Amino acid sequence: MRQLVWIGFLGLLVVFSSCRKKRAPNPPEAVQLIFPERNSECTEGPSLSANSTEVSFRWQAADHTDNYELRVTNTNTRTVQTISTTSTTAKLPLAKGEPFSWLVRSKNDEVAQTVSSEVWNFYNQGSTTTYAPFPADIRAPAMSQNVFKDINNEVELLWSAADLDNDIESILVYFSVETPPNDLLDTLGRNATSIKVSVTSNTVYYWRVEIRDAAGNTTNSGIYSFKVL
Repeated sequence: MRQLVWIGFLGLLVVFSSCRKKRAPNPPEAVQLIFPERNSECTEGPSLSANSTEVSFRWQAADHTDNYELRVTNTNTRTVQTISTTSTTAKLPLAKGEPFSWLVRSKNDEVAQTVSSEVWNFYNQGSTTTYAPFPADIRAPAMSQNVFKDINNEVELLWSAADLDNDIESILVYFSVETPPNDLLDTLGRNATSIKVSVTSNTVYYWRVEIRDAAGNTTNSGIYSFKVL
């Protein structure tokens, strides 16, 4: 009798276990970048040659992450360097006196989904005496975002701007229903970080921000788009 009861208990346990939902794996989380610091000049790292130095990148560990992909872009030449690592540090040779952007992608072995950190800009140390502004950091709308217009049939465009020389003179906003957006919407002062634009529902818009400094240097944010619902 006891044997039958025990067999019955095991049977219920098997049924209960089979009915439980399998726990979905957690996707990786985004890292917090540490160094090189945002909108700074990186003056650390050994010189490798007359034209390059070795730069050390650091970031905080992210939860549910097995490995990281460091992605560094020369914002002048658009050349991209990548390196995969399980560590929270990595080193890359970079051209002296050039502007770069960098980010880190978090990955794990259980899901295909990846997540990226913020994008930070910096200049590598060199003999440069004047620096072009960093490309505008587009805040909103994000790339390919669906947005609603406000009661005045407008959407607000948001960005931030930075320059090591602190000599930004003007900010030009280009806005159009065509790409590339070559229609100059407005020329704004050095401290401008937003502008409202008139929009129509069910329409895709393209925009970019150009920053100019006192030395005549110009940088471009690249083209962003959004759809008004």
